Amino acid sequence: MGNPKAFLTIPRKEAGYRPILERIADFGEVEQTLNSEDRMLQASRCMDCGVPFCHWGCPVGNIMPEWQDAVYRGKWQEAYNILNTTMNFPEFTGRVCPALCEKSCVLKINDNPVTIRENEAAVAERAFQEGYVVPRIPKKRTGQKVAVIGSGPAGLAAADILNQKGYYVTVFEKDEFAGGLLRFGIPDFKLNKEVIDRRLNVMKTEGVAFETGTTAGKDIEAKKLLADYDAVCIAVGAGQPRDLPIEGRQLKGIHFALELLRQQNRIVSGISVPETERLSAKGKNVLVIGGGDTGSDCVGTSVRHKAAQVTQIEIMPKPPETCNSETPWPLWPNVLRTSSSHLEGCERRWNLASKRFIGDSDGNVCGVEVVHVEWTKSPDGRPVMKETDKAEILKADMVLLSMGFVHPVHEGFLDQLNVKYDNRGNVATAAMPNATSVDKVFVAGDAAMGASLVVRAIDSGRKAAAAIDNYLKNKE
Repeated sequence: MGNPKAFLTIPRKEAGYRPILERIADFGEVEQTLNSEDRMLQASRCMDCGVPFCHWGCPVGNIMPEWQDAVYRGKWQEAYNILNTTMNFPEFTGRVCPALCEKSCVLKINDNPVTIRENEAAVAERAFQEGYVVPRIPKKRTGQKVAVIGSGPAGLAAADILNQKGYYVTVFEKDEFAGGLLRFGIPDFKLNKEVIDRRLNVMKTEGVAFETGTTAGKDIEAKKLLADYDAVCIAVGAGQPRDLPIEGRQLKGIHFALELLRQQNRIVSGISVPETERLSAKGKNVLVIGGGDTGSDCVGTSVRHKAAQVTQIEIMPKPPETCNSETPWPLWPNVLRTSSSHLEGCERRWNLASKRFIGDSDGNVCGVEVVHVEWTKSPDGRPVMKETDKAEILKADMVLLSMGFVHPVHEGFLDQLNVKYDNRGNVATAAMPNATSVDKVFVAGDAAMGASLVVRAIDSGRKAAAAIDNYLKNKE
């Protein structure tokens, strides 16, 4: 490292967010950026620790010390080239990754890790601005064709690598534009969609074909895909949301989280949504059920709609605010996470289980009865929930169900393929990595592992591409 002792003299400095009153008035990205000099100083804090736990903690195995050192020395193109060997889309993860690498950074022991995620985003932006990102058109094609079903991070990663290996790759996407949940799930205030389009334009120039507005299993049947392509990669995500089938579920005003988020992203992108179909939190008491990232995105969106009040509830207990002895370094810490959306105006509550939805005379939801719960542990260490006799009613004119996703949607394409599912309903993998029970059909991302992180989806897509390449080479 150029300055292995900088961590002793240079404090961690984050870019921070735009002022709250400014950012809640639009859907622009909330995170700010540091200038190049400050960013280089932050990169210098990488301490040449000897055993890079950041590399261990990163699902794709980014080699942080090497590209951090390049940033510190002002070698931005070198930094991008190093980063690009393991990460296809650093402009995505640099914005939306929870930074598992930072949580396992040696400096995290004293709660001052290197700003790896922000540095990654800075490298990616510098690369696009200065022209380091150029189309890499394969010089030779194998003549074999691969269909990738789904254009989320897993599908895009698989398509990118397979195209570079010389295969003819076609990505099929059911929505109007490619990007999957990157485009229609993550709000623009976290990921501006021009960032996605910029990368897609590069991939198209490189030879990847995109068929949008095409639903596999409906617009194109599974048997035709199997007949026309030498391999098929399933990357449809885990699209089946977890429901809350309690009394009053049929009331108007209760929606799955993605109903709101997908619609709002379409509106921001200029896609026409009829006024009669628009979901609006304006002037309403919004209750978000579920304490994860998607719930946080619902909070931020509702605030921008000018909701009267936003409350987010979680059935689990409130995590510790700093250290958690049950998840010590370098493990991912189970501690309280406060997003930019939470800071914009939201009441957060824990240990609440929803019992029934309450409606008015017109069939609209107006409240939710919740009961307080207590958590203990069984002899084998498993959490055990017990309801108390303390109940209350929370006002709610709009309820957003954000309790995660259970598995990919089976009906249609997957059932047509006749793939096997595991005991959780995900697409089961065979002995060969990422291979399914159907010959020449592979799976990547959330469809195989359940709802997870963008960086894990990219890693899975990369592994699926390697498995497909190996399969087709052996077949040849």
